[in-house]
Amino acid sequence: MRFRLKAFGLHLLGSASALTLVLGVLYLGWYRWPGWYLSGVAHVILIMVGVDVVLGPLLTMIVANSSKPLRELRRDIGIIVTVQLIALGYGTTALWDGRPLYYAFSADCLEIVQASEVKETNTGTGPAPDLAPHWYSLPRWIWAPLPQDAEAAQKIVVSALQGGADVTGMPQYYKPWNQGLGDLKRTLKKVDDIRYFSSRQKQVLKQRLQASGFSPEAPNGIALMGRGPSLLAVIDPASLEIQAIINST
Repeated sequence: MRFRLKAFGLHLLGSASALTLVLGVLYLGWYRWPGWYLSGVAHVILIMVGVDVVLGPLLTMIVANSSKPLRELRRDIGIIVTVQLIALGYGTTALWDGRPLYYAFSADCLEIVQASEVKETNTGTGPAPDLAPHWYSLPRWIWAPLPQDAEAAQKIVVSALQGGADVTGMPQYYKPWNQGLGDLKRTLKKVDDIRYFSSRQKQVLKQRLQASGFSPEAPNGIALMGRGPSLLAVIDPASLEIQAIINST
């Protein structure tokens, strides 16, 4: 039994270290709050933890036997590690493809834009080439207005309504965050007037605003949307700086 526990402990340490390294790099680079919450990747992380930190070490403890030939033991553990590496590779790829690249102000809300949603473009063309995504791009706050051309804007709106590409996934229309501050200021509303929250969510938000020292009746909020329930971004109407991001659930 001591041999099995030792094998389990060593395998658990190695698996946990590898997973911590992967998740730590992704978190520090792309997934800091509100990235984890808005990107909807919790299920991927659970799979990675289940396979790499729970299942793998447990299987090693089961197959580890001091009386088993060393060659056979190496083979068994090698198979387990191979399955773990496949799961780790799948999870890492899914998290990489889903990493937040932008938090975009568009129309009347803020939206997270993940790497898988952004169309590849020529970084040397377009009105804002410095905002085009690269593989190493970290999350940036940007403004994504509809194009001034009415026909092009209408096509994008129709596409978005039909579940297709929206302007937030088209870097050629991105503009620096500062250029959209005028529109952002006019968009700010009090919680009760923001259409993206249910009545229950609005009650929760008003309680949390008050607890955080903000007035629930102040027109300083805008919805921050992603794959899960929307958050509330509290913005100073004077400086237009984000003061807080509050959960609605």
